[in-house]
Amino acid sequence: MQIYVDASALRSGDGSREYPFQRISEAAKVAVAGDEVLVAPGLYREYVDPVNAGTPEARIVYRSVEKGAAVISGAEQVKSWEPYEGNVWVARIPNGLFADYNPYTTLVSGDWFIATYIAHTGEVYLNGKSMYEVTELSKVLRPEVYTKSWDPEFTVYTWYTEQDEAADETVIYANFQGADPNAENVEINVRENCFYPSKEGVGYITLSGFTVRQAATQWAPPTAYQEGMVGPHWSKGWIIEDCEISDSKCSGISLGKYKQPNNDNKWLHGKFKNGTQTERDCICQAQREGWTKERIGSHIIRRCNIHDCGQTGIVGHLGGVFSIIEDNHIHHINNKQNLAGAEIGGIKMHAAIDVIIRRNHFHHCTRGLWLDWQAQGTRVTQNLFHDNTLPNRADPNELDGVGEDIFIEVSHGPTLVDNNLLLSDFSMKLPTQGVAVVHNLIAGGFTAVGRGVDNGSEHFPSPRYTPYHVPHRTEVDGFMTILHGDCRFYNNLFIQKPIRPGMQAIHEVMKDSEWMDANLIAGTHPYEGYPTYEQYVAMFEGYCGMGSTKSRDIYYEKLPVWAGGNVYFNGAKPMSTEQDAVVDSEHTVTVAVAETEDGWKLETNVYDCLPKTRCAVISTETLGMAFEPEEKFENPDGTPIVFNYDYFGCGHAVNPLPGPFASKDEAEKVLAE
Repeated sequence: MQIYVDASALRSGDGSREYPFQRISEAAKVAVAGDEVLVAPGLYREYVDPVNAGTPEARIVYRSVEKGAAVISGAEQVKSWEPYEGNVWVARIPNGLFADYNPYTTLVSGDWFIATYIAHTGEVYLNGKSMYEVTELSKVLRPEVYTKSWDPEFTVYTWYTEQDEAADETVIYANFQGADPNAENVEINVRENCFYPSKEGVGYITLSGFTVRQAATQWAPPTAYQEGMVGPHWSKGWIIEDCEISDSKCSGISLGKYKQPNNDNKWLHGKFKNGTQTERDCICQAQREGWTKERIGSHIIRRCNIHDCGQTGIVGHLGGVFSIIEDNHIHHINNKQNLAGAEIGGIKMHAAIDVIIRRNHFHHCTRGLWLDWQAQGTRVTQNLFHDNTLPNRADPNELDGVGEDIFIEVSHGPTLVDNNLLLSDFSMKLPTQGVAVVHNLIAGGFTAVGRGVDNGSEHFPSPRYTPYHVPHRTEVDGFMTILHGDCRFYNNLFIQKPIRPGMQAIHEVMKDSEWMDANLIAGTHPYEGYPTYEQYVAMFEGYCGMGSTKSRDIYYEKLPVWAGGNVYFNGAKPMSTEQDAVVDSEHTVTVAVAETEDGWKLETNVYDCLPKTRCAVISTETLGMAFEPEEKFENPDGTPIVFNYDYFGCGHAVNPLPGPFASKDEAEKVLAE
């Protein structure tokens, strides 16, 4: 059955074509498996709570009849501003507007959030652009430029909130820098979510073609109930496609964890168990309570434009397993730099088991993609990454963290990174093991190799034990620390870019850090000193277990590293055991991306400088299996992979070129629109 919704209807009807509902939430109460909810263009200021689930054979589809024209907003317009002083205006909002959730009394908080940052979940928007909250009225009256922001000029548009308890009102002061807020479009977000089931298990929903924006979402760490502006809330089989997702206070889309009341931000509130321990508890509890392949995950997020969210574009822990995230544009995440902590990125996923992340464009995010714990069977392929780092000034005196294109943390793999362009200052952060890096163009450094896996104790051993799973399942198969290594690097192009101002100073500040050395030199050289496979096997020769004269330290040695077919330019450095590395010291190679009328294009002369030798074809058989889970680098269905196609899906020659393109002609195509 088709159900119709039109915000411009004179009054709400019965959902028929002739008498449509006025609100999407009305349709969401009655839609059942097989129904299609058709939403006319318009602005829908409401929270949509889908009540019923679809089925694999009969989904419930919510569709904007004109792509992007049906807008679901978590905000309300305010036209009651009164002059206060100078450029500052004041508005008084009756608290009845907020029902049981007031974003202007609710602080952003949660595990791994840097609590010294004081922020409410509410926002004030001037003509669709979020202003900057401050903690004192004086900073509204006399605003100062906040230089950490990617857009410092706009940071003088400030606001401050307080409560008038006698009048039961939220009072907001805002500096509009000379604009009349009653003549402009000024909004405040009032709803926590926009399209998100309030109960678990509402699966097989499609959300297609909507613009969704401006929700007052809470911080979403892996040890808490992970909410988003949009999301399936612990269910299976959602499709979110062709949507524009923006301006969530914290996370845009959540594929995250359900609420465990006994273990919800337990580290923040209880303190006695550290965050790593409570996260392990969360995982084991979820397994007892029905976290299985049959019940959870297998979502698809495709062709969405996701931007201007404070914490993440997409977040997830446990609930995103077996999903596909493809053809999305993910950009300008955490650019205000008014939220900080360990859960920030264009995508931040824990337990991305058998998740495929392909053909996405990540740029201008504090961090592009963060795969934390259990990146087992995860494949990152055919993506474009650039400008995922600090703003251009890169001031080490304002350092809260340094981002990178891909961060893989304390996972046992197998994690596959192939046919990508990694063009930021730091291409990959790798305090992990079990990673294969194949046919990429890499223009930044590898950081945190061999470090970043302990839990930060100063005087006691504090290794982080993280789980690995039955291959292609959620069931936990064991826990182990990270030994480092167990990585493969084949057929990559490493190009050293000029080091931009400030980054060398950041390296000097961080080079001895346990968490990140801020290495700026491209290449495999951070793995210098790791054994080859032959050297690793030789350690065990003559070892016979109990009673052996050899030390058991061999079980805690670094794992082997494999490399072959890589080419290095401009001073990019291989590790010394990489015997077939081609190091070009003759040419000066340039590499960048530029936005043109047709889309984003690669600007490089590297294909004029490539050596004539060609590479071997890499396959699942070449890569072997990750050490701890004893799982091959293979497809989610267990079938093998042969890397005989490139970034665009075009076939390589029998002896392929290194890097993500089959030919120079392929490299000159539009990379992303």
